[in-house]
Amino acid sequence: MKKYIIGLSVTYHDPALAIVDGQGQVLFAEATERFLQNKRALNCEPDQMALVAHLLAQYCPDPDEITIAINWKKRRPWYETVVNQLGCLSAPGLLKQGIKRLRSLLENYKLHHMVACQRQAINLAGINLVRTLQQRYPTCRLSFVDFDHHLTHAATACFTSPYQQAACAVIDSFGEKGSMAFYRYEHGQLKRIYESRGTGSIGFYYMKITELCGFDWLKGEEWKVMGLAPYGQLNEEFYALLKSTITLEGFHCSHRGAELFKVVDRLQDFKRGIDEPIESAADLAFTGQFFFQELMTELLEHLHQVTGLENLALAGGCGLNSAFNGYITQKTGFKSVHIPSAPADDGTALGAALLGFRQQHPAAMRAPVVSPYLGSVITDQAVEHFKQFNQAFTIEHLPGRIVAETAKRLSDGALIAWVQGRAEFGPRALGNRSILADPRFAKTQDVINQRIKFREKYRPFAPAILAEYGPDYFEHYQDSPYMDKTLTIRPEKRSQLGAVCHVDGTGRLQSVTAERNARFYALLTAFYGLTDVPVLLNTSFNVMGKPLVHSLEDCLTVFMTTGLDALVVNDYLITKKTDER
Repeated sequence: MKKYIIGLSVTYHDPALAIVDGQGQVLFAEATERFLQNKRALNCEPDQMALVAHLLAQYCPDPDEITIAINWKKRRPWYETVVNQLGCLSAPGLLKQGIKRLRSLLENYKLHHMVACQRQAINLAGINLVRTLQQRYPTCRLSFVDFDHHLTHAATACFTSPYQQAACAVIDSFGEKGSMAFYRYEHGQLKRIYESRGTGSIGFYYMKITELCGFDWLKGEEWKVMGLAPYGQLNEEFYALLKSTITLEGFHCSHRGAELFKVVDRLQDFKRGIDEPIESAADLAFTGQFFFQELMTELLEHLHQVTGLENLALAGGCGLNSAFNGYITQKTGFKSVHIPSAPADDGTALGAALLGFRQQHPAAMRAPVVSPYLGSVITDQAVEHFKQFNQAFTIEHLPGRIVAETAKRLSDGALIAWVQGRAEFGPRALGNRSILADPRFAKTQDVINQRIKFREKYRPFAPAILAEYGPDYFEHYQDSPYMDKTLTIRPEKRSQLGAVCHVDGTGRLQSVTAERNARFYALLTAFYGLTDVPVLLNTSFNVMGKPLVHSLEDCLTVFMTTGLDALVVNDYLITKKTDER
């Protein structure tokens, strides 16, 4: 029998879909934003009607049985039920007066908006998929399972890790009952140690910092806080206010008493004004990140003491804070840290699918480490079809030579979009949907920001490095396969890495091996042979405000409307005729 488990992340932000077969192998995983080309795909179903028929035909041909697994419990918490009955979860309800203010750093209307969107997403979970299955495969048996949200995060982190045994921390904005959960992972089994309750949330805290800096967390602009932080310094008054908002006692996170709202109102006095230069928020960003790191360190060290384990699997939105992740092994007792390629809510589609498989096969052996390259493919046929009608570009097919040609152009200073194989699962380009450049010259950073990304100058670019040279270039080197850790570049190497060395001497690196990505490794090796530098600047193939490219049409749109010098798709080199050599 052909059996499949389709995992859906039905969170109102970052929805995603994953497919696991009857043997537990991951066949596909991708965020919905890619197909829609709509950043974060807010309030969009993961099982888009225009997409699922194609995915079923490709990955689930003639299915006998499909289980649809979602990343939230359908039975909702009592508070949500109460505020829904009070009418707070409707558009007019967001305006209601006289509702008790929740003990949180965010206002009630923002919290209720999130709850309302989440509730609607759960109600619609799988509805498009079921309709499509009924129409195309009417004899296919369907079943449905729903899992605790934080458990799906933990499953993604642990089941994709190299560990047989690990402590697991899930830290985000909120789940069914609270914002955090902690687990012990041993021999393929997850055992919950602690689950938080209430509105105390480090995720909400960082969202508030994002607001105060003048950014929008609904757009996922927490990244900007991390990029801006090294330009600032500690503001003692702001730090004291932040410390008075959150208390940690072991695993328990809470907000302090009735004084909280007065403190929150005082925090607003620090908020960057609309007309103020972004640099005015640098001290807020630095102080906010500084306190975040203190909170995370305290939590993770407590987890280490409770479990006595040396390995940590970290997930949840806070797992995307690479600026902190690189210091975990220095600040806590953990000696090794694994963060999946998709630690935020898009990743829970995979966690739900893997939990669905484990539920059906409780004695199954753990699967091998899962590759991050699980998404869609841009085929040679698409390029060949485009060639028939192309008049604007020069298109060369260079099988066997594309790596050497690309490395040569990069060493000459070209800015190149590099598209290979399957797309990455998660928010970061890992050598398959990347823009690449020579990392040696600081001016390259400004050129890319001005000509291609159209983004703020304080946001850094990532160094992708041949893993075997990592210790030569980074202090306290750790493997960072998914750009999940920021490490300090050795002072003597910073002059070689001017375009990827941040103002504080750090880089959010990607450790590249032949086993993980053979072609990207070959490209780095060829570039190293030409320059004696085993590093490339790697940034996502998109422009600011858009997700990673999905189709050939997306690639060509970005290529035509930016200052990219060349586009490489598989073995094809595409250049603009006006830029021909």
